[in-house]
Amino acid sequence: MHLATYLGLLRTSLTTLADAFREVGRGHGEEPDVQQTCLLLAGRIDRQAAALAPIVERYGEDREPEPERLHAAGLKTTRSGPVGLLRDLQDLYALASFADVTWTVVGQAAQGLRDRELLDLVENREQETARQLTWIRTRMKQSAPQALIAAR
Repeated sequence: MHLATYLGLLRTSLTTLADAFREVGRGHGEEPDVQQTCLLLAGRIDRQAAALAPIVERYGEDREPEPERLHAAGLKTTRSGPVGLLRDLQDLYALASFADVTWTVVGQAAQGLRDRELLDLVENREQETARQLTWIRTRMKQSAPQALIAAR
């Protein structure tokens, strides 16, 4: 059974995403909504990772390096200025999408196993991840005109 591989991938992707939200929040502190929302979302993602603990205890966990590669390539540091914010938000979106699809895959395994606890966890967390993606997309739409047209 390879569920342990995806549980490890999920927990690592969540940890990476939470760290990336914190980095973007710190790096773009001049944008109060970005800083506050990023820190809020990072805390929620930390709780998602913690909620996996009983599932990981039951099925095990194999660590995979993919999310760290994305993090290392995308968010070791933040970029500056309006275009930098837009690019950093785009990196966050890619990381959140990775976590989202990993929740989906784990959810499919939960259905196959008929694991009600895991199914409930996945359903709740997928909704949270969808809200994260919506916020990032909305913030990118808000930032894009100024970053791409007005800022020089």
